Amino acid sequence: MRRDTASRVGARRKFLGAASAGVMLAAAGSAFAQVPAQPTPRAKGPRVWLDLDQKELDDAYDQSVYAPNQPQVTGRYATNSEITRARLGPPRRFAYGPAPVEGLDVFAARRPNAPVNVFLHGGAWRGGIAKNYAFPAELFVNAGAHFVVLDFSPVQDFGGNLMAMAEQVRRAVAWVYRNAKSFGGDPDRLYVSGHSSGAHLGGVVLVTDWKKDFNLPADTVKGGLLCSGIYDLKPVRLSARSSYVKFTDEMESALSTQRHIERLNCPVIVAHGTLETPEFQRQTRDFAAAARVAGKPVQSLVAQGYNHFEIYETLASPYGLLGRAALEQMKLAQS
Repeated sequence: MRRDTASRVGARRKFLGAASAGVMLAAAGSAFAQVPAQPTPRAKGPRVWLDLDQKELDDAYDQSVYAPNQPQVTGRYATNSEITRARLGPPRRFAYGPAPVEGLDVFAARRPNAPVNVFLHGGAWRGGIAKNYAFPAELFVNAGAHFVVLDFSPVQDFGGNLMAMAEQVRRAVAWVYRNAKSFGGDPDRLYVSGHSSGAHLGGVVLVTDWKKDFNLPADTVKGGLLCSGIYDLKPVRLSARSSYVKFTDEMESALSTQRHIERLNCPVIVAHGTLETPEFQRQTRDFAAAARVAGKPVQSLVAQGYNHFEIYETLASPYGLLGRAALEQMKLAQS
């Protein structure tokens, strides 16, 4: 009797031990199954720019490769812009040129003769509309400044000609200077800010010969804030962006801000995030270094832990990296 009982207990223990081992193996197998497969190593191709081969260069000018949350962040741009309009009221809309797209939104300060910040949005020169980039307006309005957001044509509407796009933006800034008083702005306190391809266009604006090209004061723009921009088009011309921008030698030279630093006659702030592509980080560093060598007033900012799209959101807060810098540049107090 005791022998039979001991036998049954031993058999039960063996069964439970085997079952437990099976559960552990199954759990381990499930855990192993959840580990993502490692990408197959890719043979590096011929160098195209610096140490980058063609794929690496193309990726370095494609933000989605380094910012997988792009749809979520740019979706917040639009949502938060709607919320801003609900709080501030709709902006005043002005036309700065004859084309339907040549308009700008003015979020007006609540005091007369206020400084003006003109913002140029990004979108790889191909997209973006002013109404989706309005959410920083509350920062400026509460601090006593006008916030102006430009609409302009995508480069494909000009057949890939960035020169026409840059000229459109320059005309818009000239219009703001000439008409600032009509919406309570002070033309002598005009600032320009831009993000991504808008920062590239903003850089072009900052080195414009205002006196020669527009019969305006040489110091039409009193300061610039350029975030995550491009300042030399040579590597961009070698990248996949050349599939929709019809680069020429003239365009590359004329629209590479870094090659015209001698015409930069106002303080400029440049910024990038540590999670941006290596080329966007290098472009910002090299531009700032060249400006310093030329004796130009430049300030460099680095946003730790921010990617290309997230960094723009810091412009909406007086405590954010860009928001604080913009207010300090315009000599405005935090709201």
